[in-house]
Amino acid sequence: MTTPRPFFDGHNDFLLRLMKSPAPREETWLGSNGAGHLDLARMKQSGFAGGLFAIFVPPISNGPPANYRALMASPPYALPLPPQMDHVTAQPVALEMAGLLHWMERAAPDDFKVCRSVPEIRASMAQGKIAGVMHMEGAEAIGPDLDALHLFHDMGLRSLGPVWSRPTIFGHGAPMAFPGSPDTGPGLTETGKDLVRLCNQLGIMIDLSHLNEAGFDDVAKLSTAPLVATHSNAHALCNAPRNLTDRQLHMIRERGGMVGFNFATFYLNADGTSASDTGWDTMLGHLDHLIAELGEDHVGLGSDFDGCMLPDLIGDVSGMPGLFAAMSEYGYDDALLAKLAGENWLACLEKSLG
Repeated sequence: MTTPRPFFDGHNDFLLRLMKSPAPREETWLGSNGAGHLDLARMKQSGFAGGLFAIFVPPISNGPPANYRALMASPPYALPLPPQMDHVTAQPVALEMAGLLHWMERAAPDDFKVCRSVPEIRASMAQGKIAGVMHMEGAEAIGPDLDALHLFHDMGLRSLGPVWSRPTIFGHGAPMAFPGSPDTGPGLTETGKDLVRLCNQLGIMIDLSHLNEAGFDDVAKLSTAPLVATHSNAHALCNAPRNLTDRQLHMIRERGGMVGFNFATFYLNADGTSASDTGWDTMLGHLDHLIAELGEDHVGLGSDFDGCMLPDLIGDVSGMPGLFAAMSEYGYDDALLAKLAGENWLACLEKSLG
């Protein structure tokens, strides 16, 4: 059996699935029933060597939860943004998810480690342990005084997106719409600018993936760190507001940052649908465009496992060897594959975490 290529992934939502799963958490993490996109056994079998694990507080509604995938299945669409959530509501959920990440380490100490630095990531991967880095997708759990950021940093937070696709006290997210531009409203608030400065001081990477264009530009003006979008694609090929324009890609390249290539079908398909019959040609087209606009040192993977509809060709993490095989057959040589699989992420994290 061929050893799978090890890779580092810029974004997954496994913590949300673990928190919400009706099955015992031991079964969800350590079991092998094939549910969802990730579990420990499939990750190890497929080469998942490390990645950013997102803390994401889902929208709270008094009615039935919105089925975003169904609503996004038939463009054009323009979904109303979920209402703003305060830190009093969000913080307990975020703390629960942070605790789950640490529980994953305790449940499988020989196979998984929560890492706070690139040396820890490299050491864990060398030992055959999956390196998990705590990420926050939407900073609702951080109050206006920013004090909670210090707490989460102590727990291992090393990457943070100020917004998801809803407003926060820090800024405004790119809406769930198609077609559309990321130029959708105002940028960072003054509190959001303070958040960026404190992230720079603490060595917390700032994720641009869900910010609108004005917020993106504000981070670029304020931040002293590389510009990074953990899970985004090319707006030129799929004009969803969540995808990045060539202007934004050029700014990321000039700042020595990177983009994690997103597997979500509604950010891959040119027609904006969530149809899962997406071919390798569509996926490789986005990768080609990202590499052309950013340079081969500034592109990696940002799967969005357990947070999106995946192409059938991938299905779950078990499909990763097939993706790398398709890249190789397409003409990507081993040196480029190694960069895309993880070298670029580790180099960027070294610059971002300090």
